[in-house]
Amino acid sequence: MSAGMNELKLNEYGRLKRVALRRPEQAMLDQAKVDAEWKPLNYHTRPDFDRAVAEHKKLVEIIQGVGAEVVYLPAQESLTMDSLYVRDAATVCARGVILCNMGKPARAAEPGVHGEAFKKAGIPVAGAITGEGKVEGGDIIWLDQRHVGIARGYRTNAEGIRQFKEIVGGDVHVEVAVLPHYKGQFDVFHLMSIISPLDEKLQLVYSPLMPVTFREWLLDHGHQLVEVPDEEFASMGCNVLAIAPREVVMVQGNPETQRRMEAAGCKVHVIEADAISVPGEGGPTCLTRPLIRG
Repeated sequence: MSAGMNELKLNEYGRLKRVALRRPEQAMLDQAKVDAEWKPLNYHTRPDFDRAVAEHKKLVEIIQGVGAEVVYLPAQESLTMDSLYVRDAATVCARGVILCNMGKPARAAEPGVHGEAFKKAGIPVAGAITGEGKVEGGDIIWLDQRHVGIARGYRTNAEGIRQFKEIVGGDVHVEVAVLPHYKGQFDVFHLMSIISPLDEKLQLVYSPLMPVTFREWLLDHGHQLVEVPDEEFASMGCNVLAIAPREVVMVQGNPETQRRMEAAGCKVHVIEADAISVPGEGGPTCLTRPLIRG
């Protein structure tokens, strides 16, 4: 596995080879845990546990359809049902996994649990964000081997960005995107809320909330932008997971965004996600931690 990580292609669009997920059975556990946690965790509605299990299985089937190996992360007493959204607790670099340090206090235990699971699976851990530094994986987008975007927002702070730069090394350009206040510090707004890579230099974006300098930087580097319409942003039209170049997974209810991606040459898988995504605003990217892409 270590050799595999050394050959890691750092992007968000290559064919998935290995990806980490956590089943609802290990994150939500049962309906009783869901009922106790959904309001304190600021979910919009109460998820249905049985429906979550069924929806998650369908997502896994699509991911495995491109030949990806799924690494299932374990349950742990310290975790909340937010741990379903495995993207945020870790990210990757050329040397392996970077354990994050969560901006949402209720999720503080997740990176440590992930780290132990990765070590048991033979997946190298390259470093960790510690102390006052805060980084969540949804704020990081590898555009290619030498260029990565990271948000400065309410979930990722300046000290976290400094540590991230130190871990990835000086030969990687880290472009910082300063996020708007939007709905405030208790919202789940990440960089990947407003941009999802579809292929090399092809990005799905919601421009009204994009930092001007970050959007200009993408255009200056030859990226083409597929725009999410205003009426489909709140329904997670911009939260799209590439499982292979121009092959993506999105949540249902965003037909115009789907049409625009198909017009750009994308194959689109649409999933029902009324239990695993809609209540906690965690779409397909949030539910997955890609480890190796082809």
